[in-house]
Amino acid sequence: MTRTLINLFIFSICLLQGKSYGQQITDVDVCVYGGSSAGVIAAYTAKMHGKSVILIEPGKHLGGLTTGGLGYTDIGNKYAVSGISRDFYRKIGKHYGRFEQWIFEPHVAEDIFKEYVKKSSLDVLYDYRLTIVKKEGLNIREITIEQSSDPQSTSNKTIRAKIFMDCTYEGDLMAKAGVSYKVGREANADYHETYNGVQLRDKHQFLDGIDPYKIPGNPSSGLLWGISPEVLSVQGSGDSKVQTYNFRVCLTSDPANAIPITQPDGYDSTRYELLIRMLQKEPNRPFNMIMKPDMMPNNKTDINNNGPFSTDMIGMNYNYPEAGYAERARITKEHENYVKGFLYFIGHSRRMPERFRSEMLRLGYPRDEYQDNHNWSPQMYVREARRMIGAYVMTQANCEGKERVEDAVGMAAYTMDSHNTSRIVINGMVKNEGDVQIGGFPPYPIAYRSLIPKASECTNLYVPICLSATHIAYGSIRMEPVFMVLAQSSAVAAVQAIDRMISVQDVDVKAVQAAIQKDPLADHSIAEILIDNDDASVTKTGNWQKEGKGSYGPSLFKSADASSVVSFKPKIVTMSDYDVYFYLPKIDGLAKEIPVTVRLGDTKKHITIKTQELRVEGQTSGEWVHLGKFPFQTGDRQSVEVSGSKGGGFVVGDAVLLVPSK
Repeated sequence: MTRTLINLFIFSICLLQGKSYGQQITDVDVCVYGGSSAGVIAAYTAKMHGKSVILIEPGKHLGGLTTGGLGYTDIGNKYAVSGISRDFYRKIGKHYGRFEQWIFEPHVAEDIFKEYVKKSSLDVLYDYRLTIVKKEGLNIREITIEQSSDPQSTSNKTIRAKIFMDCTYEGDLMAKAGVSYKVGREANADYHETYNGVQLRDKHQFLDGIDPYKIPGNPSSGLLWGISPEVLSVQGSGDSKVQTYNFRVCLTSDPANAIPITQPDGYDSTRYELLIRMLQKEPNRPFNMIMKPDMMPNNKTDINNNGPFSTDMIGMNYNYPEAGYAERARITKEHENYVKGFLYFIGHSRRMPERFRSEMLRLGYPRDEYQDNHNWSPQMYVREARRMIGAYVMTQANCEGKERVEDAVGMAAYTMDSHNTSRIVINGMVKNEGDVQIGGFPPYPIAYRSLIPKASECTNLYVPICLSATHIAYGSIRMEPVFMVLAQSSAVAAVQAIDRMISVQDVDVKAVQAAIQKDPLADHSIAEILIDNDDASVTKTGNWQKEGKGSYGPSLFKSADASSVVSFKPKIVTMSDYDVYFYLPKIDGLAKEIPVTVRLGDTKKHITIKTQELRVEGQTSGEWVHLGKFPFQTGDRQSVEVSGSKGGGFVVGDAVLLVPSK
C-alpha cells in the first residue's frame, strides 16, 4: 500500500511537470508537423502573430524540396506568389546580389529558412515523427511522436495544441486524424474532367518500335526491368497508381568542389537497357533530353527528369503513400540507387555514346551540399501522395477558369502536370502512360475550403500541401511557392480560429484575406504596392494589344505605336520612399529601349530601359527592373508611365511594383 501511494505521488508530480513516465508533454497554440517549405512558413507566420508554436521535422533539415535540390523554381506565372513566399525569393535574390531570384543552391535556401526560425525564435524539434493521433470528438487533442533515428528510444513526446497543421508531402497527420483522402487518380467521370485517370499521350514518350523484351522479338524471354506486364486500362479510368518520383539532383561542374560519381549500392546495368534502345532509335538525341540539367549559381545543377527514360523511376512508388516508415525508407533508397545508377551508367558504360560519357564525367556530387548525407539530397521528390477530400475539391474546372471560388487564400499558375505513372507494352512496343502537361490558362484562385477537412471529420486541422484537389488539379497546384502561400494563409486563419475559439470551418475568410493584405510579411512592415495592367487604376491611350503569353498576371499590354501611353497609378496609403520596379517579361520582339516616366505631382523623371543590357540569368521568366527610389505622397497625382516604341520592336506595359525602402 505504501509503495502504491508513493507511485501515485510520483505519477501526480510527473503530470504537474508535464511528464508521464518519461514522456514529455508540450502544450502550444499551434503544432506544425513537417518542416517543409510550407511548414517553416506556417510556423513562422503563427509565431509572428503572437502564438506559441512548435515545428516538428522528422528529418534533420528544413525546407523539404526547396532545399532538397529543387532550385529551378517551378511556378509558371509569378503573379501567383505573394506574401512571405515572395519574400523568400527576394531574400534569395539579396544573397546573389539581385532584387529577386528563383534559381538557387540548396544550402542557400536552407540558410534563409533558418533565418525565419531565428527571427521568430521558433521552437523546432528535429528527428521526430508521428506515431499516434488522439481526438476528442472532432478535435485533435494531442499527437505522440517518436525519435525518427531511434524508434526504440524512450524519448517519445506528446504535443497538445489548439490547431494542428499537416505540412508533410505524405499527409500522415491528416490520415491518422481520420480525414478522408484519395491516393491515385480519379476517373474523369468523377468530377467531369478530361485529363484525369489513365492517359496515354505523346509527351516523354518512347518512339514506336522499341522492343520491350530481354531478347528482342522474343516475348518468352521476359520483359526488361521497369516494364509492367499490366494491360492498358481505358483512357480516363481511375486507379490507385501514383505519378512517378525521382530526386532533383544537385551536381557541380567545378572540379575543386566535385566528388566523382561512383557505382551505387545494388548497381545493375541491365536496369538501363531501355536507355540504350531509346538512343539506338534516336541517335541524335541531345544530352539535355535524357535529363534536364538546369544550371544553378556557382556551377551547380538542378537535374530533373526529361524524356521517356530518365531519372523518373516509373511504377516503383505505388506503395509509398500508405507505407510505414521502414517501407518508405526502403522505397526511397531504391529511388536513390536508381538515380545514382543512372548517372553512373551514363558516365561509365561503354555502350553509351562518347559525347554523353564525356558530358556526364564533367559533373560530380558537390562537396559543399548535404555534407551530413554523403552529398546527396535527403528529400525524395514526392510529387504526390495522399490528397485530402475536404470541404471543397479543386478540379480541372478551377484550373481552366470555368469555376472560380470566392474564398481565395492563394493562387496557382502552373500547367496541369502529371509525370508518367506506368511503363507497359502496347502492340509489342514499350510505352509510358500517365504523363499530362496541359497549360495556357492564367493564374486562378485556390479555395480556403480546400485546406480544411469536412466539418464532420475534423475541426482543428489545416492541410496546405496534401490539400483537397483531384489528381490533375493537384498537378497544377503542387508547386513549392504555392505551398508556402497556402501555409501562410492557413496560419493567419489558425490565429483567427484560436482567438475567436471557433472551428477552422467557421473562420471568416474575408478577415483572413484582409489581414494578409494589411500585413503581408507578418512583421508589421509597410506593404509593397503592386499595380497590374489589369487593375482598374491603369489607363492607356493609343494602340495597345492585350495578350497573356509571358505576362505577369493574367495579361500584358504591348505596342509598337510611338504615340501609345499606359499609366500605372498607385494608391498610396503610407507616405514613404519607395523603390520602383518595372516588370519586363521574358518574351521575344521587345524594343531595344523602353521609355518610362515616373511622375510625382509636377515633377517628372525620364528613364530608358535598355532591354538588351539586362541580365536575365537567375530567373525562370521575366525580370523586375529597378527604376530608382522616389518619395511618394498620398493622393492621385503620381504615376509610372510607359511610352510606345520609336522603332524596332514593341514596348510592354505589364506591372509596376513599389517597395517601401527599409
